[in-house]
Amino acid sequence: MTTIRYTRYLHNTISKPAMLLSALVLCMLPVLAGCANTNNPAASGSSAGTTATSEAGTKSAAQKLTIMLDWYPNAVHSFLYAAEAEGYFAEEGLEVEIQMPADTNDALKLVAAGKVDLALSYQPQVLMARGEQIPVKSIAALVRHPLNHLMVAADSGINRPGELSGKQAGYSSVPLYEAMLNTMVKSDGGDPSSLKLVDVGFELIPALSTGRVDGIMGGFINHEQLILEQQGYPVRSFNPVDYGVPDYYELVLVASEQGLQDSQGFYHKFVEAIRQGQQYVTGHPDEALKLLLAHQEDTAPLDEAIEQRSLEILLPLMDAGSQPFGYQDSASWEKVNQWLSENGLLTGEVDVKNAFINF
Repeated sequence: MTTIRYTRYLHNTISKPAMLLSALVLCMLPVLAGCANTNNPAASGSSAGTTATSEAGTKSAAQKLTIMLDWYPNAVHSFLYAAEAEGYFAEEGLEVEIQMPADTNDALKLVAAGKVDLALSYQPQVLMARGEQIPVKSIAALVRHPLNHLMVAADSGINRPGELSGKQAGYSSVPLYEAMLNTMVKSDGGDPSSLKLVDVGFELIPALSTGRVDGIMGGFINHEQLILEQQGYPVRSFNPVDYGVPDYYELVLVASEQGLQDSQGFYHKFVEAIRQGQQYVTGHPDEALKLLLAHQEDTAPLDEAIEQRSLEILLPLMDAGSQPFGYQDSASWEKVNQWLSENGLLTGEVDVKNAFINF
């Protein structure tokens, strides 16, 4: 059975089974076969190695893989818990350990450094990392469209991004968010240079609900918007895709180039398992939600009503249509790369063909 736990990943190395000469001499072949099946441990190598089986054909030991989330467990991660609970990882011969990052920027750094096998990150960040010669590559698109929308209070009188000109906009000091905001305002005929940017850190919700700012960039429609509405602060949200920002993949599955070189076969198995996991979530959303809630962190408890609504929002945005779950379109990578370059967010040339791979 696949296990999921929030602990440091340990690579287990088990010695190769010894051949007992006395068993060869004293035991009849059927007995020897029984001995091999019950007494000899399976050998395993590094996380990139193959798993040995006994000569009698015993089942291979599960290959251990680690994956780091982009944030604390929430509805977008339901496919992982479904793949674990329904045995899809186990069927692929995998034992998967899920880790939660101490910081939202940890995942990409740790997978690049080889500290974890896989990580959840974002399409623009993958391209920006490659611009800095950080050898990471996306192996699956999980959320195919932006969740990060520009939000204003429903009663603010602001009906379009351009009308935010000259007003205060809160964001979490992320250059990508600033570029998105500027693009949206300019695309809608406003003046981005007149924006009064306020770094509110992670306090996006109180910044908007208290009127400290007129709008926020960095809030997700499946989280901040739902919480604001639940608290009695309805918002109007603007999709960046409608205002000049390319339709990017909000969440992607990332590996390092070295990891792909060493373990591509296992990563392929992982993708196959999460495809089944997502299929289960799509067909059994209520059951999938229960699996998620069973894995919520004590330090980040989940609101069941919020996560249920979040999952309803996410499912169509994760649907690849006629393509398998996780499929990535080269045109998307080209458009996002061009927009990042035009906005000065790439520190070097990026060969898009090397930024992603489809399984």
